[in-house]
Amino acid sequence: MPLHISDLLARPDLNLSVTYDVPPQLLARTVEAATVSDLLVPGKWLQGGELLMTIGLLLPMEPAACRAYVRDVAEGGAACLALGLGKGLPYQEAPEPLVRAAEEAGLPLLTVPDEVPFIAVTKAVFDARANEQREALHRAFATQRRLTVAAAGDGLRPMLEEWTAATGVVAAVLDPLGRLLAAGERETSPPLEEARDLIDRVASRGLRGSASSTAAGRQLEVQPLGARRLRGLLLLAGRLDDAARSVVPGLVSLLSLELERRHLRDEPERRRRSALLSELLADDGPSSGRARDVLASAGLTADRVRGVVVEAGGRQSGTGRGAPSAESAAHDMAADLALAMPGGLVRVTGGVVEAVVGEDLDIRDVLGRFAPHCAAGIGPAAAPEAVRVSLRQAAGLVAVSRTSGAPAEARQSEASKLLLDLGDRRTLHGYADTVLGPLDLADSGEELIATLAAWLETGGAWDATSRRLGVHRHTVRNRLDKAMDLTGRRLDDPDDRFDLWLATRIRRGGTPSPGPAGSPPPR
Repeated sequence: MPLHISDLLARPDLNLSVTYDVPPQLLARTVEAATVSDLLVPGKWLQGGELLMTIGLLLPMEPAACRAYVRDVAEGGAACLALGLGKGLPYQEAPEPLVRAAEEAGLPLLTVPDEVPFIAVTKAVFDARANEQREALHRAFATQRRLTVAAAGDGLRPMLEEWTAATGVVAAVLDPLGRLLAAGERETSPPLEEARDLIDRVASRGLRGSASSTAAGRQLEVQPLGARRLRGLLLLAGRLDDAARSVVPGLVSLLSLELERRHLRDEPERRRRSALLSELLADDGPSSGRARDVLASAGLTADRVRGVVVEAGGRQSGTGRGAPSAESAAHDMAADLALAMPGGLVRVTGGVVEAVVGEDLDIRDVLGRFAPHCAAGIGPAAAPEAVRVSLRQAAGLVAVSRTSGAPAEARQSEASKLLLDLGDRRTLHGYADTVLGPLDLADSGEELIATLAAWLETGGAWDATSRRLGVHRHTVRNRLDKAMDLTGRRLDDPDDRFDLWLATRIRRGGTPSPGPAGSPPPR
């Protein structure tokens, strides 16, 4: 227990006395140390919480000078002031100006009798502080033992319950996205909303550090959990004393081990979902019902989905000795993404992570957290049976992302401007694959692309296109209708026409050339 001024007054061997009617809240101040000084300005030598003893050798008796002296002691952080009395000393009782100044400043003023040397008071404070630290150490060991026993049980909750019972501090474990996994008290909800900014800040750093703050008068702290990668977050709400603080590293280690164990235990389920995705993508033309059944079996019930392709590069893979290989980094990233994405339909193929997510998921936020600095393509939203097409388009955007340094999404109105500014050949071909990918997968894809290119190059003239291709104009119209259905574009939309025109020009081996035939269609 902390040492208070009242504890020292209660010790008969010290025989300390107060010089005025000190309020109880002042006597409840904690004494951190004891020191002796007869300086007139001792405040700058104090650290706070001291019992400052003096014989008053240079103590002034003028009221103003006494107030200045007491103010300096109080501003230095002293818990109280003690004046030594006795024969041969300057004072046999506390002088009235000093008593009045101490009472005005709210600084407890004690007296030390002649028979009690200052060293006895110093030893009493030291012994009490040493006992306090021993008790804190014993409590910490006892708490650590209880946590270790709880860790041998089932799950996170037993450890959190033991922690809260021992320390009184509310604790909760969250997943890397800040969703609650377990809490130490069933009746008390952890302050997730109050700690949201703190949780997001720590989660964005991975395992690189913790953070603390105060919200609504409550001390909050968030610690990252995991071994090589972030597996979760520990939220603590409440004031940590020295004993509890010393146990936090052990709690973090035990919770991290439990989360790593849970991660390994979930590996078979991740493999099952990966196999489901491979099964879905292996089917060239799954029916709507079949595709929805496969997605629903993994818990993904969105009406529209999109494909996502991520290169396992950037900081995740590392470059130093002992850094994981690209394949290992890809599997680690896939496990993180499977946790963050509803349905968890993620697979690794050739060092690249492929995933299928619902249209409503904020995929950019997920990639920013679990795949920062990694090239990523995000396909357009599509019906479940067309997810293969969306993944194909996402793969085509990886080159664009690699050049731009940010995830590239299949947004028709912005992509062509970006690509014209970049001018990189690999990027341009990746863009063309994104736009024309749905046609590549069709049975008559080459024919559809050729018809589309001819129609665009003739400025949308049906008869001219028919003559160039040697087919009836109705055939041209039917082919273009099919191409628009597959790509989700519209020929009457200027942005769509421009994107389709640029993509077909790239496929034919070059960027636009001057002249009527090579000019883009009117915007």
